[in-house]
Amino acid sequence: MTVITVIGAGSASFGENTLSAILRSKKLRGSTLRLVDRNIESLEIVHRLANRLNNEWDAGFVISAHANHKDALDGANFVVSAIEVGPREELWKSDYEITLKYGVHQPYAENGGPGGFIHTARNIMPLMEIIHDMEQACPDAWFINFTNPMVRICDAVNRYSEIKVAGLCHQIYTGYGMVGVALAKDLGIEVPDGLEGMHADILQHPLQQQVIHQTVPLVDIRAAGTNHFSWILSIHDRRSGEDLYPLLRKQFFELDEKFEPLTRRIFRDFGLFPVPGDTHLCEYLPWMSDPVTKPWEKFNIRLYDWEVMAGVRDFSLDRLNEMANGNMTIESLLDTDSEGALEMIENISCAGKHYHLAANLPNTGQISNLPLNSIVETPVMVDGAGIHPVHVGALPEPVAELCRRELITAQLGVDAAVEGDYAKALQCLLLDPVIRDLDSAKLILDDYLKTYRAHLPQFWR
Repeated sequence: MTVITVIGAGSASFGENTLSAILRSKKLRGSTLRLVDRNIESLEIVHRLANRLNNEWDAGFVISAHANHKDALDGANFVVSAIEVGPREELWKSDYEITLKYGVHQPYAENGGPGGFIHTARNIMPLMEIIHDMEQACPDAWFINFTNPMVRICDAVNRYSEIKVAGLCHQIYTGYGMVGVALAKDLGIEVPDGLEGMHADILQHPLQQQVIHQTVPLVDIRAAGTNHFSWILSIHDRRSGEDLYPLLRKQFFELDEKFEPLTRRIFRDFGLFPVPGDTHLCEYLPWMSDPVTKPWEKFNIRLYDWEVMAGVRDFSLDRLNEMANGNMTIESLLDTDSEGALEMIENISCAGKHYHLAANLPNTGQISNLPLNSIVETPVMVDGAGIHPVHVGALPEPVAELCRRELITAQLGVDAAVEGDYAKALQCLLLDPVIRDLDSAKLILDDYLKTYRAHLPQFWR
């Protein structure tokens, strides 16, 4: 039967979503599930919850828990990874604040900009240890990645190992949400009062989900590009087949100008609708960090609320602990979404056939005018032979150029992080659209390497 190893299994979001989705699967009944996390306390909670679900749902899985990934890789068919060098929110906030000392305002600092580089560099060493151990213990397994920065993590696996990699992300649904708001009257979608935009706000999330859940059954979106920087190529009504792009071009600009204003401007100027929403889109654009014009104020770019989200993470783990102890119902876990992991595992293992809206794979030509072997995001087909990209052709050249710059910057950052190469790290920052000054790039890099020295042994050999 299928052997599934999950690394980073102690995260609250994994326990809530991927774990419960996998254990509900009738097709995977009797499979082996190995849970791995270095945080013993979190791992113990998720392990107990998994055993409860396995028993009460009569799932028939063989479940084990491991503090070291080396004990859980032998013969695995799938390795699902959600690792993150932590504490996540503290480090992310620090990544953002360090650049402010040198006059560089990063719009978001998670996946692009200097923050995207150092975020990658911290995660690279534990990632590549896992990957090289996979080459010995389960060389034919699929590595399914959820860790950010998605493009850079998948690129490291692709170019520095023989392991098959696919990256999964739910950001495509932000595009569905914005389309649903713009076409609400035409599609019969009810937009809840108080919905301000698609940014990562814990209070906005339930309102966003209401629109997304109504829109997905009605609309088919085909998008492509790079992760958190993909673009809608076509939109059709699922019922009639009608091309909805002309209607979107008209009605998105009739919305309140405060609704996703950066998306609005880029859509207007480039003629193609960007998927990710303002708070991710801003990371890859060369016009969002000018200290004079302060575009982050003009476009109301909202930072991630690190303190609130850290609290939510702790609350969610406490909630899973109550479920694991039998003090809380598990009914809410009956309709969770694995964000694509279950669909990949089921359809490869059971020779099914599944169309998935977005996955990150090496470019074999599915986007014809982006660099070959770089990590790109397109729809995919999944079957018993694996995960296959849907070929979408060429992006409009101005959009492709924005994506190319990000891909080359990402690859330089990965090379620097894997090799511990200072010169390549500096070049990565100098090419990044956030950086506007030669000296500040070096000052930021030096500060990052010193601040995070404990996480970056490759740069201090």
